[in-house]
Amino acid sequence: MESQHLLADSADATRRDYGCWSGRELRDPTRRAFPVKCRSSSVSGQADEELYIQQAVVFIEDAIQYRSINHRVDASSLRLYRWYYSRICQWGLGLTIAVVLLLAFVERPSSLSVTSDSRYRSPPWEPPCGFTESIEIVCLLIFTLDLAIKSYLIGWDEFKKNKWLMSYTMVISISIIDWVLSISMVCDEKLRVRRLIRPFFLLQNSSLMKKTLKCIKRTLPEIASVILLLALHLCLFTMIGMLLFPKTEDPLKNQEWKVYFRNLPTSLTSLLVLLTTANNPDVMIPAYSQNRGYAIFFISFSVMGTYCMMNLLTAIIYNQFRGYLLMSVQTSINRRRLGIRAAFQVLRSHDAENAAGERVPIDAVLQVMSRIQMQSYYREAITSETRQYQTEGFMNREQFKQIFDELDKDRINEHPPAPQYNSVVLQKLQVIFSHSYFTVFGNAVALAHVVCICTVLVLNSDKSTGERDNLYMEIINMCFIIYYLSEMCVKIFALSWKGYLSYRNNIFDGFLTILLLVLQITIYVIYRLPHSHVDPSSDGVFSLWEMVRFVNVLVVFRFLRIIPDIKLMALVASTLLDLVKNLRAFAGILVVVYYIFAVFGIWLFEGAIKPPPDMSVPYNTSMENITSNFSTECGTYEQLGYWPNNFDDFAAAIILLYDVMIINNWQAFMDAYTRYTTEWSKVYFVCWWFTSSVMWVNLFVALILENFTYKWDRSHSCSVTDVERIRYETSVQLMFKEQVKEPTEEELLCQLQQHRHLHLHWGHT
Repeated sequence: MESQHLLADSADATRRDYGCWSGRELRDPTRRAFPVKCRSSSVSGQADEELYIQQAVVFIEDAIQYRSINHRVDASSLRLYRWYYSRICQWGLGLTIAVVLLLAFVERPSSLSVTSDSRYRSPPWEPPCGFTESIEIVCLLIFTLDLAIKSYLIGWDEFKKNKWLMSYTMVISISIIDWVLSISMVCDEKLRVRRLIRPFFLLQNSSLMKKTLKCIKRTLPEIASVILLLALHLCLFTMIGMLLFPKTEDPLKNQEWKVYFRNLPTSLTSLLVLLTTANNPDVMIPAYSQNRGYAIFFISFSVMGTYCMMNLLTAIIYNQFRGYLLMSVQTSINRRRLGIRAAFQVLRSHDAENAAGERVPIDAVLQVMSRIQMQSYYREAITSETRQYQTEGFMNREQFKQIFDELDKDRINEHPPAPQYNSVVLQKLQVIFSHSYFTVFGNAVALAHVVCICTVLVLNSDKSTGERDNLYMEIINMCFIIYYLSEMCVKIFALSWKGYLSYRNNIFDGFLTILLLVLQITIYVIYRLPHSHVDPSSDGVFSLWEMVRFVNVLVVFRFLRIIPDIKLMALVASTLLDLVKNLRAFAGILVVVYYIFAVFGIWLFEGAIKPPPDMSVPYNTSMENITSNFSTECGTYEQLGYWPNNFDDFAAAIILLYDVMIINNWQAFMDAYTRYTTEWSKVYFVCWWFTSSVMWVNLFVALILENFTYKWDRSHSCSVTDVERIRYETSVQLMFKEQVKEPTEEELLCQLQQHRHLHLHWGHT
């Protein structure tokens, strides 16, 4: 989890913690910096050296995590800082955020019911007053502690300048006040303001999410011209449409006017929905039935709006997003270089005799590396580079910087070497079983197994589970599973255990093979096939058909093993995996937006849509046996049976917002809430469409394009074997590392001079 941007404290507190310096020396930019203590300091030399080591450790950890180094650096603060950013504390804070957000599913209106269909939904379980409130107050106390720690680490002066921490304070205060009101009203309040501001806790805890918001804020003025042009396009065609389809004396020619162009709001809504293609060609059919020439109006609107302006909007958002990524990566690189430079500066004072020189002792560097919390492969690489200078005993600034360049390199996992066999026969078998053709043959066998399952399913599609003969399917499955087990064994023979497990597709394949074998043996033991007299559809823990069906699902799932062997498919799959890692900030923004719109939707529309009384039935009653005189117009919310999509609880609201984001038939929801509430409800749905489908989806597309292009450029010249042999770990920083500029030495020293907590004495080198 990325840290908040920590700023500096006052210079007076710094003097008290570390010592003194002269203003004349600070004003001299030609001098080098290293930390020193005052002559009057009572701290021993050994304690100073330990402090310098600890400072270097924290600075390098900041560099690894792209954190700011502008925080307190005294011994007690560093211990608190490392504890705060430890894995257990950050996971605990993340869990607290998740818990406080998930409370919306339990609070009234509760989502704890089997169905959200208002026709036959049973009353949900409502928590007693004080249950969710007790959990919430614990979370708020944790957030208060989090705020206190962050505030202490940056100091009061900078706290007053930090808008995020000030907002954090305000949100916690409002939440506690609203919580007290809830308790005083015995949880019977109509509106919980704190539900709306809970997503802030997620937002403020990620610097990347904050940068994403800044990007969106900066993007809005850029796309304003296109939005205005789009609005002008919509208004112009609305006027033309109302002129083309007025009310006439002939009722047969009024269908277009009656349904889509009756008045200005209806006309605007009809063409706005057409802009998303959700009501195409329905909106055109009444007029097109009278005169084919009317198709020109609708086609012109769609071509200009949907295919030109909307795609232009996508291009602008993509261009701005790319610039944002470059800016974000540049900031991250600057933070890393500054952290490494600061670590070098404090390590110079570890050896008093060489403090004035531009070098640090190797022993101090190795001691720092042994304490840093980092991934083992980076530690091994940096330590190995450091030991090359051990004979000299010292390394200079450039060498110190170069050893940490390992952090910017791709992680490359080479597979272990194959075992060596003395026997000629075993060597030939090893060549055969490790050859790519053997893998192709295994994929062909897996495909044949899937085809067999598909054939049996087609032959038995009209039979009930009791009528199906599962004997042949079980025999087929067992034969193939025996082959899969044999294939796994010979691959282990050819590659060794370590070599076999170094391939992710082998882990996937081997796990499913063992699971299939266990299930198949269980089926034979329980049902004693092929001479079983047990009813295959009999109820138990699992019926025979259910177990066979589960086996077949795993067999089909196992066929995904072909992905690493097809180059383009492997690139697409790896891109999706990288998106999971790199999309945390964007997924967080989407969660925040969903949460806020869902809460607003519940406030505005809870219980607005209610089915007619003769359609409401108990949950355990079959709807097929219900007869009703209730009839609705084709294509409406009621006729389509969209009753489960409502704002009656938080979970249902989330699903409805997702359905609107997908666009298909979103006009049915907007029309229903317009009829049941007011015309102004359209504003809510249009805002959600613009936020989710226009802004978020385009940002998502931009990240996919960047990630895939990067992968494609790197792997275009590689064969399938090379792509499988070497696995790259991709991050956003690695994607743009060739396009960012390295900060200069003067820029780094200038930023170090501005660090109020780190005392620097400037002396000649």
